[in-house]
Amino acid sequence: MARLLLFNKPFGVLSQFTDRGSPTVRSTLSDFIAVKGVYPAGRLDRDSEGLLLLCDDGRLQARIADPRFKLPKTYLVQVEGDPQEQELERLRKGVLLNDGMTLPADIARIDAPDLWMRDPPIRQRKSIPDAWLKITIREGRNRQVRRMTAAVGLPTLRLVRWSIGDWTVAGIAPGQFEAISV
Repeated sequence: MARLLLFNKPFGVLSQFTDRGSPTVRSTLSDFIAVKGVYPAGRLDRDSEGLLLLCDDGRLQARIADPRFKLPKTYLVQVEGDPQEQELERLRKGVLLNDGMTLPADIARIDAPDLWMRDPPIRQRKSIPDAWLKITIREGRNRQVRRMTAAVGLPTLRLVRWSIGDWTVAGIAPGQFEAISV
């Protein structure tokens, strides 16, 4: 059986075990995970938080990370602005980015979720509203959700990957992981 780690990656942590060649010291997975033989199945940007899957089986890793399998990835996204139906509909249909059209996404406006505090906190502006969206995509381009929201005029302030397929970060504190067999 394959080992799978469900890790709640904190803000500012790289999705790799080493940080070679950087002039500054940056936090990596090795600061949180001392399990040998597991590797990230996909990536999560340094400035994004939430679910990162790590496993010890190449086939499982490919099934999780390879866009051909179109495994749904759900994000809770705080955006700057007040999303209107026309912006949400553009996201639902797909957005033209510099690397091509995205696949359609599932989009819903949601109330602010009950999440852990982020360090550092998101800046708040009194004169500019913000809102939360729940976005599910089935591909995984570099910084895709951030680029999608920016393309419709809603810059991302905070991005938390909540789930990948049936796996979720619910109940796992930032910097912690849960090991399961699959």
